[in-house]
Amino acid sequence: MEKVKLSIDDQHVAWLTLNKPEVHNAFDDVMIAELLTALQQINDDPDVHVMVLRSEGKNFSAGADLNWMRSMAASNRQQNVEDAGELGQLMARLDNLRVPTIALVQGAAFGGAVGLAACCDIVLANPDSSFCLSEVKIGLIPAVISPYVVRNMGSRAARRYLLTAERFSAEQACLHGLVTEVTEKPLDEAVQTFLKAITGNGPAACAAAKRLILDVADRPIDDDIIEQTVQRIADIRVSAEGQEGLSAFLEKRKPAWLNH
Repeated sequence: MEKVKLSIDDQHVAWLTLNKPEVHNAFDDVMIAELLTALQQINDDPDVHVMVLRSEGKNFSAGADLNWMRSMAASNRQQNVEDAGELGQLMARLDNLRVPTIALVQGAAFGGAVGLAACCDIVLANPDSSFCLSEVKIGLIPAVISPYVVRNMGSRAARRYLLTAERFSAEQACLHGLVTEVTEKPLDEAVQTFLKAITGNGPAACAAAKRLILDVADRPIDDDIIEQTVQRIADIRVSAEGQEGLSAFLEKRKPAWLNH
C-alpha cells in the first residue's frame, strides 16, 4: 500500500494524502522520500494551482514512526545527520512549494507533524484537534522543524510548548498563529471555500505572491527590499497573466484562467 497518495483534480487542486492510518500516519524515511517525490511532482506541474495536505484515519499524524526512531537510535552520528537531512529537505520543499498549500489537521498532530502544518500557508483544524511538540519527553528536541514552528507561533509560545511538551488545543494553536481557522465543518468541506477563492485568482500571481511573502518576511524595509518590490510589480504588470488580468478587469469580463 502506498504511504503517500497524490491526485490532481480538474479544478487544478493537488490532493496529497498521508496514508498510514493503522499507525496514525507516523512517518519514516520511506514516507519522507515519497513526500519529497510527490512535492517535486506538484512543483513541476504547471496545471497545479493549489495543494491540499491531508491524511487518512482518525489522526493527522503521530510524528515519527517508532521503528524508525529505534533504527536511528542504533545509528551513528553521521547516519543521523543524513537521516535528519532528508526531513530537513521535506520541510524546506513544503515551505517553499511554488503553489499555495493548505493543511487539514484532524485529531492529533504530534512532533514533526506540527512542522508539516507550520510549513503550509493555511491550516484548518476541527475543535477537537490537538497539537504537541513532544520531543523533550523522550530526551530529544524538535530541531529540524523549529525554524518553521517558531516563525509561526513566535518565540514566547514556542518557549512554552517546546519546553513543556504539553498538548494544546486547536483554539490555542489558532491563537498562537499555527492554525488559520478552527471549524466545526468536516475539513474536506471547509477547505472548499479556500479552494474556490484561490483557484479564482491568477495562478502565476498566487505563486509570485507566495514567493513575495517568503522573501520579505522579517526583512528590514531598506533600499534593497524596496527596489526588489518595485521590480516585481513591474515584472508582473507586463507579464501575460498580468496583462490579461488587467484587461479583464477594465473590460468587466472574466479573465482567461477562469475559462479552463
